Amino acid sequence: MSWDITYMKTTIQGRYFYLYMFLDIYSRKIVGWEVHEVESAEHSSQLLRKITLSEKLTGHDIVLHADNGSPMKGATMLVTMKNLGIMLSFSRPSVSDDNPFSEALFKTMKYCPQFPTDPFESIAAARAWVSTFVVWYNDEHLHSGISFTTPSSPHRSRRCDPQE
Repeated sequence: MSWDITYMKTTIQGRYFYLYMFLDIYSRKIVGWEVHEVESAEHSSQLLRKITLSEKLTGHDIVLHADNGSPMKGATMLVTMKNLGIMLSFSRPSVSDDNPFSEALFKTMKYCPQFPTDPFESIAAARAWVSTFVVWYNDEHLHSGISFTTPSSPHRSRRCDPQE
C-alpha cells in the first residue's frame, strides 16, 4: 500500500482541508480516505485501523509506503503500524517524487474535469466531492497501469473466489 496527504483549498485563504488517502499499489484501488481540518498522525492511524478491518488485511504481509512527513512518522502512526504487523517503507530523505503511486493518484484527482475550480466552502462539501471521485476512480475509471481495468476489479474477483 501507499499513502499520502494532500491539501484541498478552502474559501479562507491560507486554510486547507487535508485529504488522507491509502492506495493498494497492485490494483490501484483507493482502499481508504478521509478529509480532516488538521494534519495529524492520530487521524492517519485511525484510518489505517479502519482499512485493515474493511479490507481484511490482518495476517497478511503488508508493506505501507509513505513519504517522510510528520504524520507518516508520528509516534501514534508508527505504534499503530507495529501493532497491526505492517512493515514500514519510507521515501528517501529530500526526494520529492519518491511516492509515485500516491502522487499520481492526487494528480489524477486534481486534473480530472470534475474537480471543482472554486475552493471548498465546507468540509462536508470536500468530503462529498471526494466520495464521488473515489466511486468513479475505483469502479468506473479504466486505469492504464492495470491493463485498462477498474481498480476494484481484482478485489471483486477475490471476494468471489470459492477457495477462500
